[in-house]
Amino acid sequence: MLERMSYELPYKGLKVLEISQGYAAPYCAMMLAQYGAEVIKIEPPHGDWVRGVGKAVGDHTALSIVPNIGKKNLALDLKSEEGNAIARRLAAEADVIVEAGRPGVAARLGLGYDQVRADNPRVIYVSVSGFGQAGPYVDRPVTDTVMQSFSGLMSVNRGVEDGVPHRVGCIVVDHMTGVYAFQSVAAALFARQDEDEGRFIDISLMSSTAALMAPKFVEHQLQDGAPRIANAPAGSYETKDGWMAVTLIKEEHWVKICDCMGHPELATDSRFQSFDARAENLDELLKLIRPIFRGRTTEAWMETFRENDILSNRINDLASWLADPQVIAANAAPMVTQPHAGPTPIVHIPGTAPPRDGDPRSEAPLTGAHSREVLARLGYSDKDIDALAAQGVTKLAE
Repeated sequence: MLERMSYELPYKGLKVLEISQGYAAPYCAMMLAQYGAEVIKIEPPHGDWVRGVGKAVGDHTALSIVPNIGKKNLALDLKSEEGNAIARRLAAEADVIVEAGRPGVAARLGLGYDQVRADNPRVIYVSVSGFGQAGPYVDRPVTDTVMQSFSGLMSVNRGVEDGVPHRVGCIVVDHMTGVYAFQSVAAALFARQDEDEGRFIDISLMSSTAALMAPKFVEHQLQDGAPRIANAPAGSYETKDGWMAVTLIKEEHWVKICDCMGHPELATDSRFQSFDARAENLDELLKLIRPIFRGRTTEAWMETFRENDILSNRINDLASWLADPQVIAANAAPMVTQPHAGPTPIVHIPGTAPPRDGDPRSEAPLTGAHSREVLARLGYSDKDIDALAAQGVTKLAE
């Protein structure tokens, strides 16, 4: 039963049980926590595998901090009889279960949707997987990179110079899958007010990536599959002291760019007078304009382009973005102390309360950080909990 709601904490009192590892499903559960839900994440005593990906500082990596902020962490060996029984007790009282794994794994642990709803008919159960619940690929292992290649995303991210399909340099597939899972749960919770039973929600990395790329698939159909260079000569340009991005969406933008470069004749050159013409003659055009961009500093170009309403920006690295005065003024990534990791920039998720030191919703827990608290609530004594830890059923991070 939800407590009195507020705009900041609309899910206060909501009980969420997360049975997942990695990033996508945990990100969904993390967003529920940011809106006030109590999220109990069940993690193996040896730790979520994501804690070993990237540079580790104690029990944390970047990929274990971001999707786990605001949760309570219960370390459990789900393959042990006692650990499995504890998980099933928690599932029986959860409003939402967030699960990630290949189809059938949760059911083998007695934690599948049909098993849980027998005791908890109103549960909202979201299952996050690589390829969904049916089809010839459901048992294939999937990562962000695997899905970027499968989906066609890498094919539309070819380098202009090398023609090589490039992976997007962040975990865009996992991240967007977590967001899609969250919005599906949010809609289901709203609908459940007038429903007698909960529902099963199937979220896959495959479907999420396809949704992200929807315009590209429509474009493919409209163009009979022929690739098209859009908005030529939009792209990245090296300057005297760095890099900048320039784009254009109207023909008059090209005229202004030519004027700013000091070469207005390019705007009337028949080879470059339209988007289609520039796309067809792009290699020739780039040979002409790249040396021009290298002749001035990035800031000099930015000042000129801003004065002429040209769509452009310095290409920041992560450090320059964090130090940008607009980012600082918006408090877009405040430093929040994390266990083991220390002060860490925690990006403000749009629509939620800003992260801040001392707020449990802004802290990512260590493995087993809340094991004693959660088990005590279920009636286990300190002696019982210590015994479970000694047997490897749980882990205590105190």
